[in-house]
Amino acid sequence: MNEYTSDKLRNVALVGHQGSGKTSLVEALLFNTGAINRLGRVEDGTTVSDWEEDEHARGISISTSLVPLEFEGHKINVLDAPGYTDFQGEMKNAIRVVDAVIVVVDAVAGVEVGTELAWEYAKVYQQPIIVVINKMDRENADFEGTLEQLRTSFEDHKFIPITLPEGQEADFKGVANVLTQKAYYDAGADRSDLPEAMTDELEEAHTVLVEAAAEADDDLIEKYFTEGNLESAEIRQGMRKAARNHELNTVPVFVTSGTKNIGTVPLMEALVAYTSPPTVRRVGVLRGESDEIEYVTAPQNDDKPLAAYVFKTINDKYVGTLNFFRIFAGKIETNDICYNATSETEERFNSLMTIKGKDTDSVASLHVGDIGVVAKLNNTKTGDTFSTKADPYTIVKPDFPEPLYMVAVSPRTQADGAKMGSILTSLTDADPTLQWRQDADTKQMVLEGMGDAHVSVAISRAEQLGVGIDTDMPRVPYRETVTAEAETTYRHKKQSGGAGQFAEISLRLLPNTGEGFEYETNIFGGAISNNFLPSIEKGIRQVLGGGVIAGYPVVDVKAVVFDGKEHPVDSKDIAFQIAGREGFKEAFRAASPVLMEPIMDVKITVPEAMMGDVMGDLNTRRGRVQGMDTVGLKSVVNAQVPLAEMLRYGNDLRSMTGGRGIYEMTFSHYDRVPAHLMDSIIQAHELEPA
Repeated sequence: MNEYTSDKLRNVALVGHQGSGKTSLVEALLFNTGAINRLGRVEDGTTVSDWEEDEHARGISISTSLVPLEFEGHKINVLDAPGYTDFQGEMKNAIRVVDAVIVVVDAVAGVEVGTELAWEYAKVYQQPIIVVINKMDRENADFEGTLEQLRTSFEDHKFIPITLPEGQEADFKGVANVLTQKAYYDAGADRSDLPEAMTDELEEAHTVLVEAAAEADDDLIEKYFTEGNLESAEIRQGMRKAARNHELNTVPVFVTSGTKNIGTVPLMEALVAYTSPPTVRRVGVLRGESDEIEYVTAPQNDDKPLAAYVFKTINDKYVGTLNFFRIFAGKIETNDICYNATSETEERFNSLMTIKGKDTDSVASLHVGDIGVVAKLNNTKTGDTFSTKADPYTIVKPDFPEPLYMVAVSPRTQADGAKMGSILTSLTDADPTLQWRQDADTKQMVLEGMGDAHVSVAISRAEQLGVGIDTDMPRVPYRETVTAEAETTYRHKKQSGGAGQFAEISLRLLPNTGEGFEYETNIFGGAISNNFLPSIEKGIRQVLGGGVIAGYPVVDVKAVVFDGKEHPVDSKDIAFQIAGREGFKEAFRAASPVLMEPIMDVKITVPEAMMGDVMGDLNTRRGRVQGMDTVGLKSVVNAQVPLAEMLRYGNDLRSMTGGRGIYEMTFSHYDRVPAHLMDSIIQAHELEPA
């Protein structure tokens, strides 16, 4: 691949709902540039951007692919991001590092959840948006209906068609360009005269286009008001300004069929004309411990201090670690030693590459604005920043949602156990929406992600890297506490030929809500020697982690030792430890013990028509609705629901809503488990093997 200076670079993210045809569209763009000689198919696993084994097996994109296009003297770095909501972290990072967002919308399905997520992330990162209405060749494709849905869903944006479909469904054969007033058949490389039947439609769309172009420039709007029209060059100038300025909320709209390669050349022309070169991008950075964002201001160039952000990491069993990065300022050359300001280490860029799907190409240097890949860095992970050691700063990272789905994981063999932790760490370092932890409450190792598919893919990747992992349903981290006061006197006495053991304690337990565990002694008259009092506490603390009634940690209990007895010969440390441990258990069972369960704050977003089903389902999950709202065509429910009822909610919500529902979940507080459920949890614990 040729070397490109910054003014000849464009960086775009191709995003949208799963199944909107992004990968097939990328395939058509590659074909038009001559990079491939035949169109691959998602169904056959032959596309450039879906190259991973898991993508072939599932038939969906699960990872962002970098696909550079060489077109009309420019290099367009296309990041093809997955649309499946489980992999929204991939989409979010892709949007973070580009200079424009191409939202692909299915002409049949219209605006979907993935469309809205992509739109939301684009607005968060102040990215200009271009819309592509794709799949116009499909049965029931509806350009006008989809355009109207967009206008209804995103009311504060102006949607300006640049191309219109000539025919639709099986008759879709080309596009009409509103600016040039010409027809472009098939891919659209050549112009033809418009069919007369489209004249009125084009004239109406042209008026809308001219007004949008005029509004982007003070001189143009003045001329438009004075003369009532603009020259073609002026319309181009105005639309470029409008499309590149996110504050104007002007969205150019194109129409295509990726699988049939129709209307794709005008889209490529737009990726050059309507997206900004990377030199004009400003960069938000943080210095030291400050939360205040500073900006590396435009224009960016090769001579500025380095600012590069690692937005993706791949762990490959053959080539090792590959880090994908975007250079926001400065330049990187092969064998440069760059300073990782996040890990505070220096890294040598021995193997600098560009990549197209899975195919790599070594390069000598990458200019400001380019996107590249480096192999075998030692202390670099997704989200890290390369800056300078003399003036270190980190580029502001995206905020990622909390995990929604979890599984308990265990090594399949002893050998797997030795390397499972390090491989899980490498996977979670690569993917900020994936986490693993050792749960102290349940004694399980837990892997958490955004959904069933996300976690399953992570486990598949771990196995590809050489570790066998078994999964199970995670235990809910219940906690045990007491609700009443109780007293007991416990005597430990053991005589077996030699020296005996003797200890007696009188113990009172009280609820200690919100204060954790507290130990107190209130001994009068020296009934128990002071040197044995810590032994009693030590024995009690042996119980706290493993619980009394169901095997869960004990919290919010106050233990007061107020009397006891000792023997001048047989009393010793171990005797009072045992008395403390067993006396605590006895008092705990008498103090009306209960189980506490984690309650989650849940925000569910669904189409209005599905609200009734969701509300009914929440009732079956012991959910308490806190409020409801309407945002556009969506209903939003805020509720508090026990974690035990939410462990597999993502699968159920997807089934209930046909994939159109999404939810967020964060921990709120602990609350008492209802008595009938508590009894079943205790019984299940008693049946577990010791």
